[in-house]
Amino acid sequence: MIQSAGNYKVAALFNPDERIKYEIPKYQREYVWGKREWDNLYDDIYENQDHFLGSMICINRSVDALEVRPLEIIDGQQRLLTISILYLVIYARLMEERKKWPDDDDLLATTVNLKNRLLQKSDGGKTLKVVPSYQNNNHSDYCSLLSENGLFHKQNGKVLFAGNRRIYKVFKYFQTKLQEESKDQILEFLDRLNSASIVKIEVANHADAFTLFESLNNRGVPLSPMDIIKNKMLAELEKLKVMSTEDAFEHWNRIITHIPEYRDQERFLRQYYNAFRYMEEVRFPGISKATKSKLITIYENLIEKDPSKTLQELVQKAKIYGNFSVSFESRNGEEFRNNLFDLQNVGGAPGYTLLLYILSEHGEKENLALKTSELLAKYFIRRNITDFPGTRDLDKIFIDAIDFCEARRETLNINMVKEFLTDRKRFAPDQRFREMLAGDIYDNPEATRFVLTKIEEARFTKENKPNFWERDNNNNLVWTIEHIFPKGENIPDSWVEAIADGDKEKAKLLQDQWVHKLGNLTLTAYNQYLSTYSFEKKRDRTDTRGNPIGYKNGLFLNSDLRDKENWTLEDIKQRTEKLVNLAFELFRV
Repeated sequence: MIQSAGNYKVAALFNPDERIKYEIPKYQREYVWGKREWDNLYDDIYENQDHFLGSMICINRSVDALEVRPLEIIDGQQRLLTISILYLVIYARLMEERKKWPDDDDLLATTVNLKNRLLQKSDGGKTLKVVPSYQNNNHSDYCSLLSENGLFHKQNGKVLFAGNRRIYKVFKYFQTKLQEESKDQILEFLDRLNSASIVKIEVANHADAFTLFESLNNRGVPLSPMDIIKNKMLAELEKLKVMSTEDAFEHWNRIITHIPEYRDQERFLRQYYNAFRYMEEVRFPGISKATKSKLITIYENLIEKDPSKTLQELVQKAKIYGNFSVSFESRNGEEFRNNLFDLQNVGGAPGYTLLLYILSEHGEKENLALKTSELLAKYFIRRNITDFPGTRDLDKIFIDAIDFCEARRETLNINMVKEFLTDRKRFAPDQRFREMLAGDIYDNPEATRFVLTKIEEARFTKENKPNFWERDNNNNLVWTIEHIFPKGENIPDSWVEAIADGDKEKAKLLQDQWVHKLGNLTLTAYNQYLSTYSFEKKRDRTDTRGNPIGYKNGLFLNSDLRDKENWTLEDIKQRTEKLVNLAFELFRV
């Protein structure tokens, strides 16, 4: 199994005179290390001489002894790529130092040496020493970084949005760490990095690599179930000579293309089993539903039964599942996509199990998937507002729903699906829903925001169609909930006067009772500009160009506010009743 194994210094692995390159294959996951791993690596190197950094597994794919020897990295890419970027940061810092010390020949030699640790010395620096995966722009981001620092000249300029991705973030992280260090301190850190060691294990093929990989307990970010299942799938297909690793990966990569986010991929694996466990060829004895802890066992069994069919099934179902993720722009006015967008925003992902089943098995039935998606969006807003049924019950509910549908397979229609989901064991009654809408609804801010958004969207005009799901550069929602009567502990005097005729104790009591009611809430993209101002100032607030950003901004939600002279307890009560009635009708099942 193992062709060779040895404990190598990092300096030896990146030896400028070694005609070797480390290739991270295209099917490998993207770079996922974050601040915790960067902190650990930096501290380990900074505090220790000859520190052991872990192991790496690679396949020696050499065919010509005279050419650069390619090593395909099966495990260790996170560590290897991070070290490479750390070398680049050190190179950039020492190039700054060279401006201060232009006659320092040792410094010149060190920077040239670092350059040749990153690029192939044998071809004049035209090719990379570490070749990243192409996943999530890793390869182009890495080349862009080298180019920006005067090295790899195949790529001009920065790749779009590269600064938001991890390759650039790790570079900036280490750059900040070393920014204030002196030349001697940087050289000492470089010496410690060079003296750190990694066990490099070379194997002959992918099957050996995957087997060895699963037996090692390496440091770093643990593999996700998706990674482990992929490795098992590729190894099994190669072992049975069903298809080559490259062909198998091309098929597997279609799953990744349809479902690019790791969190969604793991959920897909669970929901695929839950949706089709009624089939004998899918069901695993003793496992009634897929959980994270049981996922590997389930898929090892499916792969060992028939890896080719399992791969084909996953690709087909992933194509369906990938459509469940909808952006604001991609809805294109389609009712089904609008429903999916609502389901996504209301936190209705557990319902994807039922949708996956219906689209796969009943796709020919007119409007069944469309009506089910609409039903699920309403089902989940009621569930989230009333907190019934409990979260832990949801997977079983949708598994049972599929069994219910299977028993009525030939005659299944939306009324049957509705009958099952709205049974009192699975669905809060109207009275409870209305009571919760009229209560302190802000206790669940995500659901509250969805309710307010849907009330507003139901009354959009052609002139006023804001994107309430827009996010800023920090991935925070731009539009947020605004409390008209402020919720802060220190109630401003203007509000004490308006709400309680100047009685601070009474104002505090009324705040506790009414501040989180639906009638005291609205939406704004300028929460920080309204804050705890008086009602009049909030109402009339404009931006620097004179555009209204307060309660005269044209939203239907603010139609009861824009002409008010002040905001009283009675106004909150009346508006609460009005919005509760609108929400109840909007989400009536």
